[in-house]
Amino acid sequence: MKIDVVDIKGNKTGRSLDLPDEIFAVEANEHAIYLDVKQHLANRRQGTHKAKERGEVAGSRRKIKKQKGTGTARAGDIKSPIFRGGGRIFGPRPRSYSSKLNKKVKSLARRSALSVKAGAGNLMIIEDFTFDAPKTKEFAGIMSSLDLKGKKTLLVTGDTDKAVYLSSRNLKNTEVASSNSLCTYEIMHANTLILSEGAVEKLKTILA
Repeated sequence: MKIDVVDIKGNKTGRSLDLPDEIFAVEANEHAIYLDVKQHLANRRQGTHKAKERGEVAGSRRKIKKQKGTGTARAGDIKSPIFRGGGRIFGPRPRSYSSKLNKKVKSLARRSALSVKAGAGNLMIIEDFTFDAPKTKEFAGIMSSLDLKGKKTLLVTGDTDKAVYLSSRNLKNTEVASSNSLCTYEIMHANTLILSEGAVEKLKTILA
């Protein structure tokens, strides 16, 4: 699969990259994509939820009424879950939602996600660029030149470029990731995927 390389102005450079079929043209495994996205979202959960149970709420442990002769149900202390202000039955406790996924499944999921974007025509290749200092206005200008302003876009760079990342941070619907940290969720979440030439070479090494 060959894709033309464009510059930051959106013009064709006259060059094209031959994308390997084993990464960008595989038969998409939807279940692998589902498992990887599910694990990513689960790992993002803090799991700090907590509700007070019967032994943790404030209140006296005195029996509030006698056992028999009231004509109503038996009752213990005021902290009983059936009373207002009492403890919660089986309330949430702090826990970890993280899970493990095999490396081969994660690799298959990323290759499947890249193939989905390439097959749908939502993949662009841009020549490598950087900024001397973070410039949000310049990054926004590049998105406008590529006709992607305001659209959910993911730019993948070869190496971590702090200036490019900081330039994009204040723009809505625009994300920047390095090829080393690229995950399936980020690929599928974006409507358009932009790969720098350096990112393509790195992905060949990582996912080959």
